[in-house]
Order: sequence, then C-alpha cells, then structure tokens
Amino acid sequence: MQPSLLILVGTGLNVLAGIAVAMAQPATTSSSQSGLDVKVLFASNCGFCHGDGGRAAGKGPQLMDTKRTDEFLRDRIKNGKEGAMPAFGQMFSDPEIDAILNYIHELKPEGQG
Repeated sequence: MQPSLLILVGTGLNVLAGIAVAMAQPATTSSSQSGLDVKVLFASNCGFCHGDGGRAAGKGPQLMDTKRTDEFLRDRIKNGKEGAMPAFGQMFSDPEIDAILNYIHELKPEGQG
C-alpha cells in the first residue's frame, strides 16, 4: 500500500472509532446540558389536559399548588391512569420527569413568575 493510502485508511479508522466511542457513552440528561426546555415539553405533552401551563384545570387537574407527593406525581406521569391520563414512562426519561416535577413545583400564577 502507498503511504498516502495508509494515512487515509488510518484516519478513517480513527473517525469510526471515535463514532463508536461516542455512541457507547450515555446521552447527557441534565436539562441545562441537553437544552431541554421543560415549558415546551410540558406544553406539547401535558398542556392539552392541564390548562394554562398547569396553572388551571382542564381535562386534567390544576397542578399549580398541588398537594400530591413527588412519588405520586412521578408514578402518574410514568404509568398514567386508565381512562384519564396516558402513561408517559416510555416517552420521558427519569431526568425529564424530574424536570417536569420541578416545573410543577415552581408554577406561579401568570405574571408572577
């Protein structure tokens, strides 16, 4: 083989090795690092039933000032409630659910947040 061809083959193998390593590493899940916009996530998945970004009841209950525990909310998000709420456990990662829970806890009346 010619030296220039060996360099090209070696470079190609290094690129492929780098891709394999990157694919083997877990995806970044921190909302600040992944660019997760929890308001958009909530609006596009939850907002149809939980009105005004969770501040008002709709088809689902108002979430602002909820007295439900994080454990209850996490279970409901993951597993849903038959006939009332779909399960999102296959759609959302645990860090995304954590971000949704934080969003719910931080809800304030419109204009106060």
